Amino acid sequence: MGFEVWAPRPASVRLVVDGQTHDMRREGGWWRADVPRRPGQRYGYLLDDRDTPVPDPRSLRQPDGVHELSQVHDLGFDWTDQRWTGRQLAGSVIYEMHVGTFTPDGTLDAAIERLPHLVDLGIDLVEVLPVNSFNGAWNWGYDGVLWYAVDETYGGPEAYQRFVDACHAAGLGVIQDVVYNHLGPSGNYLPLFAPYLQDASANTWGSSLDLAEHEVREYILDNALMWLRDFHVDGLRLDAVHALVDDSSTHLLQEMAERVDALSAHLRRPLTLIAESDMNEPKLITPREGGGYGIHAQWSDDYHHAVHVALTGETSGYYADFEPIEALAKAATRGFFHDGTWSSFREREHGRPIPPETLTWRLVAYAQDHDQIGNRATGDRLSQTLDDDGLAIAALLALAGPFTPMLFMGEEWGASTPWQFFTAHPEPELGEATAKGRIAEFERMGWDPAVVPDPQDPETFRRSKLDWSEPSTGRHARLLRMHRELIALRRREPDLTDPRFDRLSAEWSEDPRWIRIRRGALEIVVNLADLPLAITPPREVLFATKPLGAEADGIPPRSGAIIRP
Repeated sequence: MGFEVWAPRPASVRLVVDGQTHDMRREGGWWRADVPRRPGQRYGYLLDDRDTPVPDPRSLRQPDGVHELSQVHDLGFDWTDQRWTGRQLAGSVIYEMHVGTFTPDGTLDAAIERLPHLVDLGIDLVEVLPVNSFNGAWNWGYDGVLWYAVDETYGGPEAYQRFVDACHAAGLGVIQDVVYNHLGPSGNYLPLFAPYLQDASANTWGSSLDLAEHEVREYILDNALMWLRDFHVDGLRLDAVHALVDDSSTHLLQEMAERVDALSAHLRRPLTLIAESDMNEPKLITPREGGGYGIHAQWSDDYHHAVHVALTGETSGYYADFEPIEALAKAATRGFFHDGTWSSFREREHGRPIPPETLTWRLVAYAQDHDQIGNRATGDRLSQTLDDDGLAIAALLALAGPFTPMLFMGEEWGASTPWQFFTAHPEPELGEATAKGRIAEFERMGWDPAVVPDPQDPETFRRSKLDWSEPSTGRHARLLRMHRELIALRRREPDLTDPRFDRLSAEWSEDPRWIRIRRGALEIVVNLADLPLAITPPREVLFATKPLGAEADGIPPRSGAIIRP
């Protein structure tokens, strides 16, 4: 097999491989050279009169970074997961992880050593923030520019395969976070090859991908299938799909879901697509038989916002509409709070109602995630805002709620370390612009610029690493034990994984503030007031953040419980 690359833009393309230059022949928009490929070869492409080769857009390995030569890599691996049958999303608990800050070493091999912690916690699926190649020593991962290559700072593609194989051996599925709505600002050579981008529909992070181009669509779809097929991944989390601009008769997301479902049937194991979207559009997760795209699930920011406001009292920005406890009741029982209602943040009506026949597990819910922490001015977790009582209620609402629960790494023990926005752009101008832009953004929101960390400062990255001495000590150990108990209870009680919306109801009070969410025969009761909440004595208390008193005392102040009335 020789070398080929889609490059309709340049008038000439030459292959540079192991120091030798070869002319390539044009075949339509593709260029080909009958030079044998061998693992380990370093290669790149000279476009027109450029005197420096650029990497392959489909490079599987970038040993020296995104500006340097690609390396031919064989994805063959001695897998041991032949008996792995996968993990369905329904009934599962997800754990969101950033490889670089999950362990002190920040590598995939180091993460393998911590998998017993996740198994003991009761996790089913590990969701990994983007790992494809980016420029610099560290990054959140959303500045990737070579989507087919695992970044070398994490260990490269072989380390990624070892990680997935180890997860499967431990009974854990893997969901990979992928970004198809934009490319990072450094090392993006794709526009030199072909019209990958269109400026007419630029989004928050830069130019959008041109989804009207067949080969651009195939570039994305092939990448999605690569993770699932060649890296044995169990699902993909699709970043910010609202930024995908597609006017085709078949939307890219539907086409992706069709191909992934076909691959799932062939592999005979469940494969899951989870969309991040701020549209509150149920069409994403409506099965194709019902006229939807057939994406299996989507993140639920509304549930997060309602929980966050109920526990912290913050009502600025997009939190404003979620101030009433009624917002939590609606989000918990109907999925979306904004389902055609007025959004004061957007200054328009927003969202559509979720059809009642939708299964609740199709919404992924959380009290914290990487965005909702890292995009705060100081990257502060709930553990920096709430006391132990508040953190316990957050755990209860996240893990006993009706949706697929997700924890952000360290949340299970109330990690004291922040998770801040960090970059390591080698280009001084880009680094300075990123830092100034970050500070200016929060200054406009009324923050003191002095408290906003410089994303380019190496200490911002180092501060964000988990402290693994914490889980076994004091309040951290108590909170970790509580998370374990809640996840174990989900396994034992069918009502806690029942996916029917018609089995949900709620009652609440604004003053004093409390809410009771009914899930079949069970109730999740949360008392946010400073006085006890009197209740009829339950037949059985399955879980309580504080010991329940007699009927007159009931649910103690600032506590919650799962009861069987």
